[in-house]
Amino acid sequence: MSRSGEFCPRCGDPVEAPEERPDLPGEVDSGLCDACYFEEFALVDAPDTVEVQVCSRCGAVHRGNRWVDVGAEDYTDVAVEEVSGALGVHVDATDVGWEVAPEQVDENTIRMHCEFTGVVRGTFVTEEAVVPVRIARETCDRCGRIAGGSYASLVQVRADERPPTDGELARAREIAEAYIADREATGDRNAFITEVTEVPDGLDMKISTNQMGGGIAKRIVAQLGGGFEDHETLVTEDGDGNEVYRVTYAVRLPRYRPGEVIDPEDGDGPVLVRSVQGNLKGVRLASGDAYEASFEDSDAPEARRLGTREEAQETTVVAVEDEHAVQVLDPETCEARTVARPDYLDPDADEVPVLKSRAGLHVVPERDSEA
Repeated sequence: MSRSGEFCPRCGDPVEAPEERPDLPGEVDSGLCDACYFEEFALVDAPDTVEVQVCSRCGAVHRGNRWVDVGAEDYTDVAVEEVSGALGVHVDATDVGWEVAPEQVDENTIRMHCEFTGVVRGTFVTEEAVVPVRIARETCDRCGRIAGGSYASLVQVRADERPPTDGELARAREIAEAYIADREATGDRNAFITEVTEVPDGLDMKISTNQMGGGIAKRIVAQLGGGFEDHETLVTEDGDGNEVYRVTYAVRLPRYRPGEVIDPEDGDGPVLVRSVQGNLKGVRLASGDAYEASFEDSDAPEARRLGTREEAQETTVVAVEDEHAVQVLDPETCEARTVARPDYLDPDADEVPVLKSRAGLHVVPERDSEA
């Protein structure tokens, strides 16, 4: 018999007073005896089904009021997480644990077999539930914008007085993709490239936002040289009547590129271009002295193009005449020719690369000696 004189209001059996049951958490129905309490007790409140909205293009998952990139190859882990968030565990339970065994029913259905354990009123309880997860495939806002051709800025890659090389265009595209990838890695779902188009004189890239278009233009110039200008075009007004502009970033790569041989026609002979970052820098083929364009000329001094380092041919060194001259074989006529001996020429070399142009025959640096 209860020492406190209390009885279960449902069955009339005596019950111990709450102060005599430290395992009771003080729940509203703590006056019930254990038998009546567990008769209607449910450890877990599980939904009949859970629906997961998934973008069929990029695989993002819709959570709350936004799309989230989860990077999942399949959606089993996503299903487990969604089911976990949808479950309600009884407030009286302590030491709660659960295990789940997912069953892939078909492409869009995962059946979650769940087993829950906990301690209630000092009693270990266990409960099982099966929760179907439906995968609803949709198109997220970002993919919808891409599919619709939406973009806010246009990055145009061109070169000064020449067509860009295939290597320059490929590098510009890599720079843009790496920039967007960096932004995506921070969770920015507004970062994307809508379209990349090769045109006769360069490359056009449609970018999601004006800020990202500007960031890409700056990176291309920082790595490939040159400069850029931006031009705004009014395209529409938003719902609040604010003007919306599309910005074109016109990137202009340098007139000359590393590896080209040019003649500034200043009396000191041709120059092998080594850098176009800031002012053009190179090396004189006649002497080996360093060359740097003036501040006014920057990366585009007036000069004649003579060829490229790649067009140089290996030829035989006949004799080193003195510190200023060396005799080599003309690679076309095989005649011995006396040419200028630059500082970078190895006097013990049997062969050297030479470039023949309208400015004459010049020894060029070995590739692995170019900084």
